[in-house]
Amino acid sequence: MIHIKDLRSGLNIYKALSSEIRLEILTLLQRNNSLNLNDIAQKLQLSNGAVTMHIKKLEESGLIDISTAGGKHGIQKICYLNEDVLTIELQDKGVENFYEYEIKVGHYFDYAADPTCGLATKDSIIGEFDNPRYFADPDHIHADIVWLKKGFLEYRIPNYLKKNQRFKELQFIFEISSEAPFYNNDWPSDIFFYLNNVELGFWNSPGDFGGTKGACNPSWWPPHLNQYGLLKLLRINKDGTFIDGCRISDVTIEDVGLQDHPDIKLKFAVTDEGTIGGLTLYGRSFGNYEQDITARILYEEVLPE
Repeated sequence: MIHIKDLRSGLNIYKALSSEIRLEILTLLQRNNSLNLNDIAQKLQLSNGAVTMHIKKLEESGLIDISTAGGKHGIQKICYLNEDVLTIELQDKGVENFYEYEIKVGHYFDYAADPTCGLATKDSIIGEFDNPRYFADPDHIHADIVWLKKGFLEYRIPNYLKKNQRFKELQFIFEISSEAPFYNNDWPSDIFFYLNNVELGFWNSPGDFGGTKGACNPSWWPPHLNQYGLLKLLRINKDGTFIDGCRISDVTIEDVGLQDHPDIKLKFAVTDEGTIGGLTLYGRSFGNYEQDITARILYEEVLPE
């Protein structure tokens, strides 16, 4: 996610978005996940030189990233979106009170997993594929990718708020996809979210993405398996619950009743209530985004009664 708090700091991005051709390039990457320079030039009916100029501006702005890969005609430059979400604050709201917490995807405290399932660190598979017993292996806390066809993963975030402070908004940022055998770019899955066992709603993952190597994947990760997910922002505040700004339910932060709990329990689940297409969570050593699950807690000071 690219978050512009100061309008002037986004000048390079505004310039990059000011071109109709560059907007068309971004649209192509949205639809295709990744494309090489030749593909983009052919689809836009432009010369490689013209496309290269536009790609350079998009890369400098941080909107896209480029990796190299060997092909039949030598080294190819592969382009893909660097971030899934762009937000711009148009009004200065002052300094927010907040704290952030990073959670490794393997550092869950409770789980249920039906095959296909598994987990891996940046160095190796933990145990063996499709054997749920290894989800209890002590090394699971070091996992940087976790996947399951059906079940849940639940994480704990500490509640550091004092008596004179109140929750204002919770934000969770994570890379996520469905879970198919090997991979399948068209593999829908309804993934549900819970806070302290209160259902917040669900998001429909379109697929379990592969075919192009994830930017952060270790060299040993097999190419026939899933490679990357989509970066998502889950928010809950007084107005409801949202994914990337789109409302998924009317559940508010007051409905969850976090104030008197010593911690915040976040659960990802695939259940019989929706389309069962599995769940994969990517940590900083897998997928396209070098990050773990980020929890951001925004709060406000309240006057004593």
